Amino acid sequence: MTKPSAQPNLTPQFCFSTVALRDFLRISRGAIDDTISQNLNALVTPAQSGFDPASTSVRIPRASSQPIDPRACQAFKDKVLFPSWQSRSDVLTYCAYVATSPDPDDPEVALRAVETERNRERVVDERLDPYSGRYFPREARTESLANLLRQERSVESIVRSRTWGLVRERCGDSFQDAEEALNKWRGERENRGT
Repeated sequence: MTKPSAQPNLTPQFCFSTVALRDFLRISRGAIDDTISQNLNALVTPAQSGFDPASTSVRIPRASSQPIDPRACQAFKDKVLFPSWQSRSDVLTYCAYVATSPDPDDPEVALRAVETERNRERVVDERLDPYSGRYFPREARTESLANLLRQERSVESIVRSRTWGLVRERCGDSFQDAEEALNKWRGERENRGT
């Protein structure tokens, strides 16, 4: 069985390193969600009824998939899928806190202050150049991080929806949406004290 993604060491530097943040999310999604069909196929017990030589004489389109043992499905969800989703949720939530907190270590604070001051001192004659009055200050890294997190949360929602659709189709046991299922798993985990 595939192992869930290990959660990285959460620090503000990890969040501000957009390459590290995106790599973690990409690798985690690639290991579980992007390969969900293969992961679910691995849960099917092969040849339960034995090989039937007559099955090769006529080509019959197979049903979309073989049924998966409900216990194997539940174990996959509890031990692989939901922990992976939880790990990504924890990272996105932590980084959202970082993005909304003041950033005393922002290396571009002084540069933005100088640019703003320079813009105030500038004399602009908009009759000569109507666009010269425009000023676009540099974006703070917390704002950039917040924008990235909005994008990644949207991607996460789409990925989870697609993954959960396949899990529901193959496991056939749950009619709740992905977030409801994850919240139920979180509640059960908290009740167990894990």
